[in-house]
Amino acid sequence: MLQYARPLQRLLNAFERLPGIGPKNAQRLAFHLLRVEEGEVQELAAALSEVRAAIRPCRRCFNYSEGDLCPICADPRRDPAAICAVEEASDVMAIERSGEYHGLYHVLGGRLSPLSGVGHDELNLDSLLARVREGGVRELILATSPTVEGDATALEIARLVEAMVESGEVTTAPRVTRIALGLPVGGDLDYADGLTLARALRGRTPVGET
Repeated sequence: MLQYARPLQRLLNAFERLPGIGPKNAQRLAFHLLRVEEGEVQELAAALSEVRAAIRPCRRCFNYSEGDLCPICADPRRDPAAICAVEEASDVMAIERSGEYHGLYHVLGGRLSPLSGVGHDELNLDSLLARVREGGVRELILATSPTVEGDATALEIARLVEAMVESGEVTTAPRVTRIALGLPVGGDLDYADGLTLARALRGRTPVGET
């Protein structure tokens, strides 16, 4: 087995722990950092340190933010009557690239997966329901990934909203929709191109319809 100097091996191990980075890519990144100027390496280290210290979840939607509210929640031009629920903050950026959606978001922090120990309490579901309960939400768009877990998450949210409407917790029932399956089944939202996402958003349908 090839042995590297200890500091280099430590860097390789750190890169390999990143999603989507295998041994070859880790080696390519590490060797690149060894070739560049010291200032570039220090800039990268400072950026990593700053993002960990300065970025936090938006208090309203749980998107990544530098302040109390993320730029989208703080933008008065966004439509407050539409909320798009996504699994991860990276999905927000994916949808924004489509240029098709102009409402607000809610980051769930994952998807229901009982086998992995991810249930209702592990996701930002209660805060989403609270936003619906406040009123003024015309449409709740469920933009979970087209996987078994993503489908289950969307159906559970739809069921919870329906129960709130039936119990009278909300006076005006929001239209609950799911983005159309213009995305590859089993794929992640973050890897979809803008055109595919734009078509999926335009073709969204009520949850439960085929």
